[in-house]
Amino acid sequence: MKASRKSTASATHTARGYLDGQMLIAMPTMGDERFERAVIYVCAHSTEGAMGIVVNQPASNIKFPDLLVQLEVIPAAERIQLPTGADAVKVLKGGPVETGRGFVLHSADFFIENSTLPIDDGICLTATLDILKAIAHGDGPESAILALGYAGWAPGQLEQEIQQNGWLHCPADAELIFGADTGGKYDKALRKIGIDLSHLSRDAGHA
Repeated sequence: MKASRKSTASATHTARGYLDGQMLIAMPTMGDERFERAVIYVCAHSTEGAMGIVVNQPASNIKFPDLLVQLEVIPAAERIQLPTGADAVKVLKGGPVETGRGFVLHSADFFIENSTLPIDDGICLTATLDILKAIAHGDGPESAILALGYAGWAPGQLEQEIQQNGWLHCPADAELIFGADTGGKYDKALRKIGIDLSHLSRDAGHA
């Protein structure tokens, strides 16, 4: 089932200090090694906490077609018959919470009623097998990444980490989320807000 749905929730939340639809960029001084050089797309942020997907940490030794077979979305014999777009879907480590569960960030040209969450204009999140089946059959979204797990924050926790210089943030764009150069997303996100990494590393914590 395809549809296009736009949401103004992110713009409204950002105006109130929430970061839905924004990118978090880990500071070089980040003390949690799980998020070293992490770039995270914030899917939800409110007084109840926050949830996001790390978009620049590849899942080791897992390819999307193999995952489709493991999840029994397709039989092994159909692996080589996948549409071109399906083979290009990146499998990422989305965060340390619920690492056995898959979350698909995707373009808004695909929508499943009661399953797809519109986050910001052009970006949605779906966490059901239905979207994997659609991708496998060539009926999925134009752009998608599959993340295993997510990053979560308790109420007020993300705000506190930002105040302690743990994170920077910048507007999201399709290249930062879906771009093929996964390893280059951290530097690209910093450049987007005019930050030179060598200068930031030297002066972090002294602003």
